[in-house]
Amino acid sequence: QVQLVESGGGLVQPGGSLRLSCVASGRIFGINIMAWYRQALGEERELVATITSAGRTNYADSVKGRFTISRDNAKNTVNLQMNSLKPEDAAVYYCNLRAGSLEVWGQGTLVTVSS
Repeated sequence: QVQLVESGGGLVQPGGSLRLSCVASGRIFGINIMAWYRQALGEERELVATITSAGRTNYADSVKGRFTISRDNAKNTVNLQMNSLKPEDAAVYYCNLRAGSLEVWGQGTLVTVSS
């Protein structure tokens, strides 16, 4: 059974940076997509960025040029480097894995952007 554990959230001032990490336990076979979603208070969960097992990336327009998703397949890890953070980036960030019919979510990590 695959489990995802996120880390790296916290409080940062506007304009600052944070790096989120997600480690997948268990074996992941074949083509898969790892992603970061976020959900702000009172809002729906939204897609932030995705990365395929081949390294192809995609970003929400709101984070393009500021966030970078990366992965280490050997370590089953996906990272999200977040720069130039804005108050509207504040949310609980969730790691997601899709592989065939399997979909797994992490428990989330809170990012607060405030001065």
